[in-house]
Amino acid sequence: MTPPEHPDRQTGQASPAVLSCAKMGVTEHPLTVLKTRKEFLRAARAGRQGTSSMMVQARRRTGDEAADGIRVGFTCSKKVGNAVARNRAKRRLREAARAVLPGKGVPGWDYVLIGRAEATANRPFDALKGDLAYALRKLHDKQT
Repeated sequence: MTPPEHPDRQTGQASPAVLSCAKMGVTEHPLTVLKTRKEFLRAARAGRQGTSSMMVQARRRTGDEAADGIRVGFTCSKKVGNAVARNRAKRRLREAARAVLPGKGVPGWDYVLIGRAEATANRPFDALKGDLAYALRKLHDKQT
């Protein structure tokens, strides 16, 4: 199931869902949400870095794709738990991404955050943000 698209008020056309970072005081790199299976599969074939609370997959977009901004996707398997547990883990991942990616992420990259059973929902939020920052640092160090 893909997240709903939000109609553009001026054109009436559907536009991609965007995570607002304005409440965090960051507006230069809005986060666009990955929606299609094809986008998630492309990220799965790229670099990955595991932490105790999540797995982060990252890929640099190629020239034929729009290279503006940071795109991010979130997923949790049924190993994480029932629907309530999966949604809670994804909400925490979204908030961590909203807080960390505008400052540590690189424009032109796609990131997929994968929740882990028990750990994502129960880890202290500051540690969750620290895990994401660590994973981004390791992923981008591998690229250079």
